[in-house]
Order: sequence, then C-alpha cells, then structure tokens
Amino acid sequence: MASRARVLAIGDTDVGKKRSVNEDSFMVIDDHNLYVVADGMGGHASGEVASRMAIETLRDFFAATANDPEATWPYKMDKSRGYEENRLITSIKLANLRIYEAAQRDPRLRGMGTTLASILVVEEGVLLAHVGDSRVYRFRNNQLEQLTEDHSLLNDYIKMKRLTPEEIANFPHKNIIVRALGMKDTVKVDTLLDKPQPGDIYVICSDGLAGPASDEEILEILMTYPDLKTASQKLIQKANDNGGPDNITVVLAKVMGVG
Repeated sequence: MASRARVLAIGDTDVGKKRSVNEDSFMVIDDHNLYVVADGMGGHASGEVASRMAIETLRDFFAATANDPEATWPYKMDKSRGYEENRLITSIKLANLRIYEAAQRDPRLRGMGTTLASILVVEEGVLLAHVGDSRVYRFRNNQLEQLTEDHSLLNDYIKMKRLTPEEIANFPHKNIIVRALGMKDTVKVDTLLDKPQPGDIYVICSDGLAGPASDEEILEILMTYPDLKTASQKLIQKANDNGGPDNITVVLAKVMGVG
C-alpha cells in the first residue's frame, strides 16, 4: 500500500487595501491532510458567514468520518470514484447545501455564497477539488502551473472564443462567478488527482492574490523565498502593492517527501 506524501503547510490572509471586512477563510488541518481556501461573497459580512460555514463543514465532516468509513453520508457514493474523492466531494456538497439553506432561512444572508479550493493528500497523490475562481497552482522545478480552471464568466468567454490579451484585461465582468457554493441546493465539484514530487509547493489562493499578482510575480516570489511563511507574506504584500482590491488569502503546502 502506498503511503501519503508528507506535507508542510501554512496559511495567511489579509483584508487588502479596499475592503473593510475580510470575507475569506482558510483552513490547515494536518490531522486530515486537508488544506482549504474559501472566498465569500454577498456583502454586509454574509460572505464571511458563507466562507466560514464552508470550511467548518469540511472540518467537521472529515472529523466525523475519520474513524468510520461506513458513516452514513447525505449523498450516495459515486462508484466510479475512490473513497477519499467521494469523501471530499461529499463534504463540499454538504457545505453548499448548508450555506444555501441558511440563506433561504435568513433574509440578511440572502444571496450569500463562497468559492472553495482545496487539496487533500491521499495515498494515490494530491487530490484537488474546487468550485468557483479560487485557484490551486503547483510550483515545481522553478515553474508555476495553474491546476484548476476558473468557474467564471471571463473563463467561459475565453473558452468560447479567442480573446486578445487587451480584451481579457478590459473584460467588464471579471468578478462574475458562474459556479459557487450557496447559489443552488446542489453544486458540481471539479476534481483532479495530481502526482506530487518532493519539493513541490501547492499554492491555494483566493482571487485577491491571483488577480492582482500575475503568475510571473507569484513564480518569482516562490523562487526567491524558500521559507513558506516568508513566501506567503511576500505574496500578500505583492497583491497589496498592486492595489489590494480584494481580500487576499493563500495556503502554501510543500511536499517534504513522497512514499
């Protein structure tokens, strides 16, 4: 039986330069090899409620199922997927339902939602799951690769027709998300299994980092600062130096060994 990769992870968040409330949440749960970033939306602090509900639901679900693989889940197992992938998808679907139902009950929370990007270290590798435009990158051999695909209107336009770099830069609806937790009572979760190598760093971040800081700037910081805490602080500083228009959250998970 393969053993899980050993990971060292840290997380950091900042309100940014333009917002008065930080609606992002993040979670580093080494006990379950689970690392999550959620970017809430809805305004009037309801986004903060949604992102916090999301990570707390994942945390509680993983704790509840840690020693009981036969636990009754609210969703049927997908036989085409492995146990851990089902577990991660189910926790996110459950978070979606809780956020949606809370928003239906309380008029003050109406319309709240959150993106979510996560990695779960499993025996087969590193499992990614995400909804929305929070991202997971992988830094390997001095190269940065975006592993997730944004669930955004801009990305849909890019896929449908070739936009020039200028058209992308001036796209008027960059902040419109086409998929998020809390929009409906059900949600589609995208997953990907990545094969880690020692030294890899997985970057899980909200669009408050990935928007203001370019991929090239993120790459340069990761190449320059090997210490994870320093790198995370420099990434947040770079997003703020570039205007800090949104809350900024990043979790860095470094693969210390495989097998």
